[in-house]
Amino acid sequence: MIPTRKHLSYALGYIELNLLPEAREELALIKPEDRETPEVLSIHIELAMARSTWTRVITLATQVTAVIPTLERPWIAWAYALREKQRVADARDVLLRGERAITEPSPLVDYNLACYYCLLGDLPEARRRLKRACTREPDWKTEAANDPDLAALKSP
Repeated sequence: MIPTRKHLSYALGYIELNLLPEAREELALIKPEDRETPEVLSIHIELAMARSTWTRVITLATQVTAVIPTLERPWIAWAYALREKQRVADARDVLLRGERAITEPSPLVDYNLACYYCLLGDLPEARRRLKRACTREPDWKTEAANDPDLAALKSP
């Protein structure tokens, strides 16, 4: 019997190669008693993100953050899924909750919050968040210059 960790590794590899049916098949091979663990659900989140099944991302991320609120990726995925469903204020609120729960938030939290604040019209907070993200990740200045979510920051 293949250990769950191997199945997760294989599934993640398939997702990275955009072989999504193969990833689903690999996840289906996980023994039933492991299927609801945060580790397994986290890979399901990645598959749902790759498939753009936003409602599924929200459901799974809600489950994972309830069990392990300090993990960053589920919060980011949950907020991103809400943004994709045009629920930008909800995305901001979820990521703000996540920011408080995550042990050491990465610059991606600030970057995504900059996007959400910008889309909501709070340009001063968007600038502040973007500056903080780019201070920690200078390469993101290039990304930000082309990000449509941050377009309002370019206006005079």
